Amino acid sequence: MLAEFIDENANTYETVAQEIWELAEVGYMENESSEMLQGLLRSAGFDVEAGVAGIPTAFVASYGSGGPIIGIMGEYDALPGITQSRSAEIDPIFEKIAGHACGHHLFGTGSVAAAVAVKEWLQESGDPGTIRVYGTPAEEGGAGKVYMVRAGLMDDVDVMLHWHPGSQNEASAESSLANKSGKFRFYGQSAHASSAPWRGRSALDGVEAMHNMVNMMREHIPPASRIHYVVTAGGSAPNVIPNFAESYIYVRHPDPNEVRRMFDWVAEIAEGAAMGTETRVEHEVIHGIYNVLPNEALGRLMHANLTAVGGVEYTEEEYQYGETIQSSFPSDVPPIERAMEIEPFEVIEVGQGGSTDVGDVSWTVPTAGLSTATWVPGTSAHSWQAVAAGGTDIGNKGMINAAKALAFTMYDLLTEPNLIEAAQEEFLRRRGPNYVYEPLVGDREPPLDYRASVVGGGNN
Repeated sequence: MLAEFIDENANTYETVAQEIWELAEVGYMENESSEMLQGLLRSAGFDVEAGVAGIPTAFVASYGSGGPIIGIMGEYDALPGITQSRSAEIDPIFEKIAGHACGHHLFGTGSVAAAVAVKEWLQESGDPGTIRVYGTPAEEGGAGKVYMVRAGLMDDVDVMLHWHPGSQNEASAESSLANKSGKFRFYGQSAHASSAPWRGRSALDGVEAMHNMVNMMREHIPPASRIHYVVTAGGSAPNVIPNFAESYIYVRHPDPNEVRRMFDWVAEIAEGAAMGTETRVEHEVIHGIYNVLPNEALGRLMHANLTAVGGVEYTEEEYQYGETIQSSFPSDVPPIERAMEIEPFEVIEVGQGGSTDVGDVSWTVPTAGLSTATWVPGTSAHSWQAVAAGGTDIGNKGMINAAKALAFTMYDLLTEPNLIEAAQEEFLRRRGPNYVYEPLVGDREPPLDYRASVVGGGNN
């Protein structure tokens, strides 16, 4: 029943996903995208609470009664600074400020499709249980889920599920890197850079001095650490000593406590840079997220259901499209047939790549995710190739497969209590005794304007 329902309604979900692809709204500004997903859920009979956790574009949609409570998360924010048409060759759309280079238009819609399918079964069967869809904005650097966790919105959930677009099909129990970011703002004194430079104090000097010391710091931090930055403001004219400059810095490590320590070190470096350049510095924490806590029991369940669904089948036209996309890759080009395969199950205890605010959720409730081949094999996230394929039927097919695997997993959890018991037992063991959640963002409010300069035409 679940797969049939999703197939019968696939056109509706594919249309919504592609409309969100066109909108490409950035973090905390996903107004229309959020409304579209809420509309699908309301029309399906879910009770929807919008604007939760102080975030206008966040929502929680519920259906059913009693336990168990199974949650599923959906994202819908786009990435600024990367745009692309659906073409298999590079073709930026200069009229747009952002693009779905991480496939969140598919993520949010696929999760809704899965939840509605399970709702139909619950309604028909009359079985107890509650489904919750969490609309989670601003995953890309805004840490929307962190504020929802901090608000206690997931405290009573028995199991949380999620998925993510990708270039292959997998459902491993995999960790990620914890991550904390901040904007370091230096203030100096303007002056003519040639006729009276001694009267000025360069805020850009402060940023550069900070970066120099951060780069020296790299030698003395654990090998698994990552630090990266961009200069988001550095002056407007070479002949004017800039009185304002800003650096946007990310710090990552598998252990959130190590991230906390390194970020504090960066903040001390910034103070030293300001002293040395006779400028003033202040910093704002933009986001902070935990590493994902793997759950092997849930991961194996997800893997079994993804295997039952299978991979993404290409038409001849899509195969040619994929070959054209792959011709833009510099190296390590996997066969397109990889999209039709399911990767072996793995348990990856230590994060090796990116970061996600799913991490904070996973330390609050047993959590598992999967990925499907919504992009051509070999495609990197945050690339024009990801934007392009995500706007085609390749992306749609991967989304529908994900929705089915998620729906099957939700059904299993609702009908077999022992699966939840095993997941919760592992969760408590991995988390350890006396655990207390201390968000890396501290007590700051959601940075609802962290993408404002992008929308206004600036650089963020």
